[in-house]
Order: sequence, then C-alpha cells, then structure tokens
Amino acid sequence: MHAMQYELTLPADYDMEIIRRRVASRGHLLDDWQGLGLKAYLVRERGLHGSPVNQYAPFYLWNTGAGMNAFLWGGPFQGIVDDFGRPSVRQWSGLAYEEGGAADSPGRVAVVRRQQVPDGGLLADVRADAARETERLAGEGGVVLAASAVETSRWELIHFSLWGNDTPEADGDLYEVLHMSAPGRDRVPG
Repeated sequence: MHAMQYELTLPADYDMEIIRRRVASRGHLLDDWQGLGLKAYLVRERGLHGSPVNQYAPFYLWNTGAGMNAFLWGGPFQGIVDDFGRPSVRQWSGLAYEEGGAADSPGRVAVVRRQQVPDGGLLADVRADAARETERLAGEGGVVLAASAVETSRWELIHFSLWGNDTPEADGDLYEVLHMSAPGRDRVPG
C-alpha cells in the first residue's frame, strides 16, 4: 500500500463551490482506476471546523505503484497541474489498514494526523505502535476505515481515518469528504 496526498491551499476568499462542482463533474473518473484502493476527495473551508484555510487535499491509498504512476504521469493528475499548477505530492509507505465498524457507510469526514517518528528506540516498535493506533481508530464508533503510513525522508507518520458521521473522535485536521472512489478498497493490504 502507498498513501499519497497533495494539498491545494486556496485564497481565503476562494469560492469553494468551484471545487465542489469540479469534484461533482470529475470525481467519477477514478471510480474504476486500476491499482487504486481508494481516493477520498477532501476539502477544508476556512472558518469551518477550526480550519484556518480553504483547501482541496485529496487522499489516496494505492494498491500498486503502477496505478499511482499511471495517475501521476499522464493520467487525470494533469488536470490539476493544468488548472492549479504542479503541487508537491507527498507519498508514504503503508504500515497498516483496517476496516471500521461503519465500513458499509459512506465517508462523510476524514481526519489526517501527522507526527514525527521519535528519535531513538526500535523502528519495529514504531511500526507496531502505528498498527495499534490504526486498529484503535478502526474500533471507534462511526469509523469507515483507518490507515497509517510513514515517509522516511522526514520520518513522518500519518494516520488517516474516514468517518461515517460528522463528529469524529480523533485528533488531526478535519476534512469534508465530497466523493470517494474506491475501486480496489477490498484489496488494500491490512
């Protein structure tokens, strides 16, 4: 599993309905993308749920590197580049994935939490802790799914949880889910 996210931070007065219309008209393009586990089309709006910014920040879980590369190099990602410029695309190696008790629910909100891997200690313990946190998140009421991943050039952990309700019990940045493409969700490794 590979996790990926890019963030388009937009002006404070940006009309977020433009992003909503974009996702409504184009979101389906990845509903059957080969190698994609899931894509959550995420937005934050300045002043809502504590967000300091307007942001479009889709989050991906890829089953294959080939699918991710096809998306980035000649796939629908070119539309983002054409319309907004080329954003920095962050990628993490997957550590854990769990379906939650609300797995059959559509995702309404997502929480993304980043943390540094502490210096010292065993890296195997870091992975085990991340897997336990993923399992804990997946066990919370209303959770559709949870995942954790690590980016090793900065030694950053990311915890991603998708919720079927509007009141997540998790710390991190809160996003509204506009659409979810999940052609290979049943094949995301646990």
